[in-house]
Amino acid sequence: MKKLILSSLVVALFAANAFAGKFSVDNVHSNVDFTIRHLVSNVRGSFTDFSGEFSFDEKTGDKLEAVKFTIQANSVNTMNTKRDEHLRSPDFFDVAKYPTLEFVGKSAKKTGKNKFKLAGDLTMHGVTKPVTFDVDYLGIGPNMMGGRVAGFKATTQLNRKDFGIIWNKTLDKGSLALGDQVTVNLNIEAAPVEAAAAPADATKPKK
Repeated sequence: MKKLILSSLVVALFAANAFAGKFSVDNVHSNVDFTIRHLVSNVRGSFTDFSGEFSFDEKTGDKLEAVKFTIQANSVNTMNTKRDEHLRSPDFFDVAKYPTLEFVGKSAKKTGKNKFKLAGDLTMHGVTKPVTFDVDYLGIGPNMMGGRVAGFKATTQLNRKDFGIIWNKTLDKGSLALGDQVTVNLNIEAAPVEAAAAPADATKPKK
């Protein structure tokens, strides 16, 4: 009887995780954007060099785990060379000293159909702070190469001063050139990572 119960538990555990697989972000078909207030409007920027991976249960859409995302700070792009050089300087990202931004997920709570609250630690400008993303799972389907691809959208807001990025400029009438709140939007396509075949046991005699 004990063996039967144990076997049932093993089968149930395997079934629960059978469809949870590792995914890798396709940075060609993904984007990382941010917006910040400038004067009385908003300026949009992006990072063009990034990588990421996570585990996701594509059958049930219930599990999002082991999220890790890395951005190369030097890839910041606001479509203005002079402004981008300033953003790479010690006034902002200080890319020579802090070459990467990193997010490591700690928990993902399902809040509705295809919706998650993804909490984790964001390290930027040498400072690590907790950040929570609102994540929408957009579905999974075939890609143009005959494989599968999953889509996600993630959004959060953060205060740049929390990460030690404090540069600003006071205008003639006392207002500031830049806001403190930054909105971050990620649109992600990711493909399953196929497990590598296990190497042959070298201790077994060849037939």
